[in-house]
Amino acid sequence: MFPVGGVGVMLVLIALAGVLAAGLAALLAHWHGWPWSMLCGLLFWSVAVVGVLTLIPTNGAPGIVSAEGRLTTCSWDIGGPAPDGFWIFPGGQRLLNAVVFVPAGLLLVLVCARWRSAWLTVPLGLALLAAYSTLIELTQLALARIDRACDVTDIIDNVTGAAVGVLCGLVLLPLVRPWRMGRR
Repeated sequence: MFPVGGVGVMLVLIALAGVLAAGLAALLAHWHGWPWSMLCGLLFWSVAVVGVLTLIPTNGAPGIVSAEGRLTTCSWDIGGPAPDGFWIFPGGQRLLNAVVFVPAGLLLVLVCARWRSAWLTVPLGLALLAAYSTLIELTQLALARIDRACDVTDIIDNVTGAAVGVLCGLVLLPLVRPWRMGRR
């Protein structure tokens, strides 16, 4: 998928995603005003960051992964052994998997709260975040070259993080009041 990797490549791609998110926010601000548009841009950026962190090899390009050396199915060992987290974030891999999805869940609530249909769009958005996590894991399974493993525990941890983010967003709603973020 990606011929290079490492933390430097991750940071460049995260910065590029930030520039694209700012462009999206500026485009939306023309019709919806800056506060809500910034929330949309941040939601886009948080989802892009998750993709970069999970699909770019952490230690550079792993080289060739032989067909015999790659997994053919996802691990169904729920809560099984997991490696340590990245050097950026101390703690276990499971905690990291949950934490990276918290901002997306929180921002999802703040973006969707603008509409009366938030009671429907927030659960739908949470389901889309779960589908995104599943797609990431299936991509890790299909592309042995990125040297990542497909694990159902990762999906559970990711969805748990997104759900915690949704709960945090619900707590913040009375303070932020995004429904008042109208047009300029």
